[in-house]
Amino acid sequence: MKFSISKRAFVAACLLPCLAYPAFAQKYPEKPVTMVVGSAPGGFTDVLGRLVAQQLSERLGQPVVIDNRAGASTTIGTQVVAKANPDGYTLLMGHFAGVSVAPAMMAKLSYDPIKDLTAIARVASTPVILTLGPSLRVKNLKELIQYLQKNPGKVSFATSGVGTAQHLAAVQFMRATHTEMVHVPYKGSSQAMTDLLGGRVDLNFESPPNVLQHIKAGKLQAIAVTSLKRSPLLPDVPTMDEAGLPKFEMSQWFGVMGPARMQKPMVDMLNKEINGLLAKPDVIEKIQSMGGEVLSGTPEQFAAFQRADSAYWAKLLGEAGIKPE
Repeated sequence: MKFSISKRAFVAACLLPCLAYPAFAQKYPEKPVTMVVGSAPGGFTDVLGRLVAQQLSERLGQPVVIDNRAGASTTIGTQVVAKANPDGYTLLMGHFAGVSVAPAMMAKLSYDPIKDLTAIARVASTPVILTLGPSLRVKNLKELIQYLQKNPGKVSFATSGVGTAQHLAAVQFMRATHTEMVHVPYKGSSQAMTDLLGGRVDLNFESPPNVLQHIKAGKLQAIAVTSLKRSPLLPDVPTMDEAGLPKFEMSQWFGVMGPARMQKPMVDMLNKEINGLLAKPDVIEKIQSMGGEVLSGTPEQFAAFQRADSAYWAKLLGEAGIKPE
């Protein structure tokens, strides 16, 4: 069969998408990749970022190097990636505070998470644990809610800063229970934990790794976890729903992201490799050992989730009267 020049061109154009991915996969990456983490070394986001980076390095054949850019509820690190070249060599271990929540909390945010970031792969989520210090004499969630309703503004809660997961969980809790507490923000979880243990603040909502040892030592009382399922690290601690607050759920999520306008073959390839490493038993065990739940899915599913999550927090914070500052 003979083709005219125009028909040959048409057939070639149809074949290009099929040929693009293998050619691209052989080419990228040709040098080390940087993964920005918007928090200090040692926390869950950092440990998760290093775990993914190590595994991804093996799969890509190039080093994936962690760059900690801590501060401002992970927005400093998120901004670095939002402004980076979309060539695939600068990635982000995204955290929901800097992606979904920041636009509703910060009036002068220098990036638009929807327009300036590319969703690549969801990685994990983790609930927070409602933990009481020695200054509060209640035994369970129902007693706490009753006490708060009778004593508005007399109970304080510690967080590692405005707009953090701890703060947002408390805001959501107060909205759900029609209660009022005093927010005491610190510059980090360690300082907040010191004052909680010392009885200078009454309670907090905290990530499992930061409170687990104190709960097991009997120094703090865990009365509920904010996920819909119990944490395997604390199987005796009920969910909020089980403890008397129906359908209450709050989890902080983590996912790999990049700058806007990344090539789709690059995004698809990274998504495939990240989902692959997240299916490994040792990776699953490591994430679960820190109280996390492994996630997965396509870039499109991640992007849709990001938009919905951003809308949720904008609505909740607006209803709570928290205005961008």
